[in-house]
Amino acid sequence: MAQLADAAVSESPSVADLLATAVEALGGSEREGQQDMATAVERALRTGEHLAVQAGTGTGKSLAYLVPAIRHALEADQAVVVSTATIALQAQLVDRDLPRLTKALQPVMGREPTFAILKGRGNYLCRHKIESGAQAEDPGDDQLFDPFQVSALGRQVTRLHEWAEQTKTGDRDELVPGVPDRAWRQVSVTARECLGASRCPVAEDCFSELARHKAGRSDVVVTNHALLAIDAIEGRAVLPEHDVVVVDEAHNLVDRVTSVATGELTSSGAAAAARRCAKLVDQALSDQLLDAAEGLDTVLTDAPVGRWESMPETVGRMLSSIRNAAWACKQALGPEREKGTKENDADAAARRFATALVEEVHDVAGRLLAAFDREDPATRPDVVWQSERELNSTAVRTLHVAPLSVAGLLAARLFGQSTVVLTSATLVLGGSFDALARQWGLPASGSETTPKELPPDDGGGHGNDPATNLVWHGLDVGSPFAHAKAGILYVARHLPPPGRDGLSPAMLDEIDGLVRAAGGRALGLFSSMRAAKQAAEDLRGRWDGTVLCQGDDATNTLVQKFAAETGSVLFGTISLWQGVDVPGESLQLVMIDRIPFPRPDDPLVAARQRAVDARGGNGFLTVSATHAALLLAQGAGRLLRGTGDKGVVAILDSRVATKQYGGFLRGSLPPFWSTQDPKIVRGALERLRDAD
Repeated sequence: MAQLADAAVSESPSVADLLATAVEALGGSEREGQQDMATAVERALRTGEHLAVQAGTGTGKSLAYLVPAIRHALEADQAVVVSTATIALQAQLVDRDLPRLTKALQPVMGREPTFAILKGRGNYLCRHKIESGAQAEDPGDDQLFDPFQVSALGRQVTRLHEWAEQTKTGDRDELVPGVPDRAWRQVSVTARECLGASRCPVAEDCFSELARHKAGRSDVVVTNHALLAIDAIEGRAVLPEHDVVVVDEAHNLVDRVTSVATGELTSSGAAAAARRCAKLVDQALSDQLLDAAEGLDTVLTDAPVGRWESMPETVGRMLSSIRNAAWACKQALGPEREKGTKENDADAAARRFATALVEEVHDVAGRLLAAFDREDPATRPDVVWQSERELNSTAVRTLHVAPLSVAGLLAARLFGQSTVVLTSATLVLGGSFDALARQWGLPASGSETTPKELPPDDGGGHGNDPATNLVWHGLDVGSPFAHAKAGILYVARHLPPPGRDGLSPAMLDEIDGLVRAAGGRALGLFSSMRAAKQAAEDLRGRWDGTVLCQGDDATNTLVQKFAAETGSVLFGTISLWQGVDVPGESLQLVMIDRIPFPRPDDPLVAARQRAVDARGGNGFLTVSATHAALLLAQGAGRLLRGTGDKGVVAILDSRVATKQYGGFLRGSLPPFWSTQDPKIVRGALERLRDAD
């Protein structure tokens, strides 16, 4: 079979020829990095070996993986899944790249390749829920809301019902402007709540099912990391059958998978499940669950906020009561009724909603209890902590349970089942792919290669058997930017290390001096909103230019204003580190206030560091420094977005120059020319400013 498939592929145009056709049709130009990446991806799809590719901004990586992926899909007659982390990239692929690419390839491929986008069921309107009038049970329904909030929710739901009559896809992302989650829950269902195509009376018109059917007939299916995790890790077959997965924005994969694998439990959530069951089971059973939920609320008040080393005895007893009561309710609700039974549609939906809620409460409570079965915390599969937030002047406490690591899950259920290509502009940290490879569950094999060093294809199909060692290669195809000529990396070694009391006067002076030298044109990336606002307020008091700060308006609006008004300044926090694309003279200075280490009190980070230390490794470098290096590289990547861009990345945290881990951080950044002399930097910025 492998020989037949190879023979069929050899009769098709080569990837190099297809890429040339695509580039010409799309009005682009040939790029060496793009060609190297396409060749490496094509090889991975033939051998089954996994591939990690770092491709800098401007490489054209989307075409570099889409062209060989489409060729493979048509020859193998099987879908290729492309997973992204952001809605923006999904939109770019589905609305711009794929429509033009498939038309360009049609004449040489014999037919026009097909593509579709697929999201989780909760992203689509549920026609049955709308038509049956069923309402979502919100965990916050037992809180008090003022009349304005209630009427606002009603207006939003009314708007959603009107939109349901017009939309062709039911896709939440197509609703502009959007609505809060609380309103959306009134017209959508989770996968657990869904009646299923065989039971739902409007299944033929179901937006989610229509999207899945379209995906099942497509050559390329674009999805997100969360749905990929659900399909691979939770074992739910939500994606069409496939043998290849392309993970774009792969630097975000572990965080997104961890989020999907994290469970949460609140007393109000357990109470909501009890209320859902009240009319469907014996009242004594639902009352048991409601009583247990109220008891949990009481004992959590006395339990510590933060990570738990052991389960408080009172909480353990109450969680056992919740787990047992939820199971009793689930058993009483019984199995799903077959289509055509006497139960009407509304009752079937109510039963399904109730079952979904009690199943989730039961499963999370059981997982919380099992998390402490092992005596050594470093070997426990899950981490447990309690958080607290204010809602309508009331403290809401939530229990969280998250996997200590997702590496094993990814190794067995993603890399062990499909050929995987991972790509991003930021995958090499400290000069190696190994830091991220370990998090993905791939061996830190030191298998980074150049295009010419890729081993010959032996036709082996390695990497698809979870019982064998996973074989992978890392490839850095570089960037079209001449970083050393176009950019300067400035580390302000003379500044005092950042403290806990906000930005120091010396740092505020430094920001003012850099902004003045650049004539604005600056993006300030801060580790907290407090710091961003402090810097913005201080600069407004010193400088006459336009200072924009995240929170003053919608982030997208602020970015558009910043790009349109040359000489303005934009300060903000985490979403700007990865989400700003402003080529040209509007952005010539990127300032970073401090190394973006995760919070030291982050429960999951602390547990992961301790586990690495327990195995004899360096937990700080493996977890916190890797996290910081990834964000630093993403932040520095905001500077050069077009081939004509020039400027400075200024890191105002002296620890990058003075601490031992600074070398690892600097080795994760683009290869800019570097200096620690503020006079040199200000002079360069002034020359750039005066040249425009």
